[in-house]
Amino acid sequence: MNEKLRKEQAIKRFAQYVSPGKVETFKTYDMDFVFGRREGPYVWDINGKKRLINCHCNGGVFNLGHRHPRMIKILKQSLRELDIGNHHFISEQRGLLAERLAQLMPGDISCTVFGVGGGEAIDLAIKLARGYTGRQKIISAIGGYHGHTGFALAAGDEQYRLPFGPNLPGFIQIPFNDVSALEKQVDDDTAAVIFETVPATLGMPVPEKDFFLRAKQICSRHGALLIIDEVQTGLGRTGKLWGIEHFNVVPDIIVIGKGLSGGIYPISATCYRREFEGFFHKNPFIHISTFGGAEVGCPVAMAVLEESSKPEFLKHVNELADIFRDGFVDLKKRHPRILVGLRQLGLMMGIEMVNDNCGPIMTKACYDENILAIYANNDRRVCQLLPPLIIDKKTAYEIIGGIDRALKSAAEFLGL
Repeated sequence: MNEKLRKEQAIKRFAQYVSPGKVETFKTYDMDFVFGRREGPYVWDINGKKRLINCHCNGGVFNLGHRHPRMIKILKQSLRELDIGNHHFISEQRGLLAERLAQLMPGDISCTVFGVGGGEAIDLAIKLARGYTGRQKIISAIGGYHGHTGFALAAGDEQYRLPFGPNLPGFIQIPFNDVSALEKQVDDDTAAVIFETVPATLGMPVPEKDFFLRAKQICSRHGALLIIDEVQTGLGRTGKLWGIEHFNVVPDIIVIGKGLSGGIYPISATCYRREFEGFFHKNPFIHISTFGGAEVGCPVAMAVLEESSKPEFLKHVNELADIFRDGFVDLKKRHPRILVGLRQLGLMMGIEMVNDNCGPIMTKACYDENILAIYANNDRRVCQLLPPLIIDKKTAYEIIGGIDRALKSAAEFLGL
């Protein structure tokens, strides 16, 4: 089959059996890219004619790039003797992985329940907070995003849940990074406060240095738990292993996912302080996940933790972050009519522009410059920039050059 026909058939099949709406959307913007070959920071169209630098990374799934050779090797080895396992029984692999997480987590966070995706892990964090405290109230951020399932959806932005009817009772939203608003809402009926360390879908706003510390103090005064969603910020993305480490606070629960998979085998984790284990001790089968922490995938996650926690790896992330920071200082001078600046914590970055039209237009402009970068849906002034953490300096400069040209094109299109 020739490459053109193969792509046409792939698009037609996807439209017929998966999502005609997605196909129509991407065709409208001439972005009907079909993932074919993938390697390191790059993905190729299935016809081989277009190569993108993946600066979306599926929200951090590909922190280590596509098809990382070590992850592939470990999964192949794992498949020789392991399979999914059985979630009801004691597991050597889950025990080893949870032990390593306990060693790497901040403070006294030392217990883990595994899931398949971030939404499931967030659901469990909220279930644990409600079950442990006996309370119902959950406070989250306006414009935040925690997943599309159950309690995760209830804690997220209204636009994702409104089509499905009224929200679940007990869920309250406040502005992110607003201590005063938080203080007014947290009371003795509050089970938990949940925030992303840096809310990606809200456009990567980096909170004040003392925000999370003050949030923890407010929670502690009322006996509420602080849940930190590190699904995107974890595993080195911010230049530290966990993004919350920048803020000198130990939350009660940390949720991780996406990058823990190594881009190879899906897994997520809800990690919590040992004192909360009492709830599960009384109810050891109250939460189950058939595929959560699948034994065949645990060795991959172990390797991800090893790679991501290496001092030299984190040093590399911070060196790249400096390149992007300095690069955007120059880009701001070159494109003052469209570019406001770079929101940044390590390589958790958002390109902030002057109005809501800029994000979608910039997404297309970047695509035309062979960079995959998607706008932040809850703040469309911002285009997310999440390159793989393993890129070299040359690729970083290549990305900055592409963004330079994309900003010029976007500004011209918008008449700025």
